[in-house]
Amino acid sequence: MSVCRVAILDSGVTSDHPHIGNILGGVAISPQGLSGDYVDWLGHGTAVAAAIHEKNPAAGLLIAKIFGRQLSATIDQLILGLEWALDQHADFINLSLGTQNRNHYQRLQSIVERSMQAGCRIVSARAIGAAPCFPGSLAGVVGVEVDATLPRDQIRFSEDIVFASPFPRPIPGVPPEKNLHGISFAVANVTGYLSAQAAANLEKYN
Repeated sequence: MSVCRVAILDSGVTSDHPHIGNILGGVAISPQGLSGDYVDWLGHGTAVAAAIHEKNPAAGLLIAKIFGRQLSATIDQLILGLEWALDQHADFINLSLGTQNRNHYQRLQSIVERSMQAGCRIVSARAIGAAPCFPGSLAGVVGVEVDATLPRDQIRFSEDIVFASPFPRPIPGVPPEKNLHGISFAVANVTGYLSAQAAANLEKYN
């Protein structure tokens, strides 16, 4: 049985975390170049990966670290991360991020078209408030928005928007509002859900 390959572009991952598994490989992408050190110094990428792994524990995770000591990256890092994920034959790419800079539109549109041709689905934040984000608002991308009323194991479709819970995998003894939360984890919940569904459909028809 083939493994669904999910690439996560974020702050890396703590690979020995008990909520993480099935890491197929990874890379760190910085302005200085590429390296193999994708250790997570922020915790954000690990929480994103844990939410995906929870919903699809059979998925193989591909880690592209584009955030270092803060949750920001250049457009070049983002594009390199997307290209790396496609070169690794990712079936899904999780982007718990987005840019509102329209100057990046064309480059992101081009990589989205390449991902569609490869049969890879990009899942990303669609908007922050009323302002659209890229690439999440582009055609061909699974654009995600927050619905805090939804349970974490459910998603809701409304036309071309997917809504999901903004909460990551819970930490015992920590109230949800005290844990990390936001659009990042709505995106991760959707990626986990859709990749598990895709894997189940593939197994059904094989």
